[in-house]
Amino acid sequence: MSVHEIEVTINGKKYQEQVESRMLLSDFLREICGLTGTHVGCEHGVCGACTIHLNGSAVRSCLIFAVQVDGQEITTVEGLTKDGELTPLQRNFIECHGLQCGFCTPGILMSTTDYLQKNPNPTLQEIKEMLSGHLCRCTGYEGIIKAIQKTVDENNHHYEAERR
Repeated sequence: MSVHEIEVTINGKKYQEQVESRMLLSDFLREICGLTGTHVGCEHGVCGACTIHLNGSAVRSCLIFAVQVDGQEITTVEGLTKDGELTPLQRNFIECHGLQCGFCTPGILMSTTDYLQKNPNPTLQEIKEMLSGHLCRCTGYEGIIKAIQKTVDENNHHYEAERR
């Protein structure tokens, strides 16, 4: 078994750890770093529960080895809040009942955050297509879609107010 030392910045904090060559990034985040908000579902990249941001883009952490992120920057769901303040998307998930058991929620939040940064005004169909990469067995997606749409509407309203 081969062991490698890696240094990675996660949620603004530097981690320098030794990892086995075949350790998945999802396991590294949960077991070594204690960041258990990254959930492990299918371990095949299908369910989306393990989605994180790697250098600013949403990726499935169960498809990446920890050694591959040496020198890179990661944001997990724990890193979305700033000074304990939830993001508008997180607040809307609560308000619109976009979560029930919560297992899929961190991955959906991470994918949606990345998606809305790249496409701040998606259509309903575009939101549904983005969500097609996530499996949720509790909500039926209705509350999730409402939360995302509400966030988009609030962002558009805020943008319009700034333009005046």
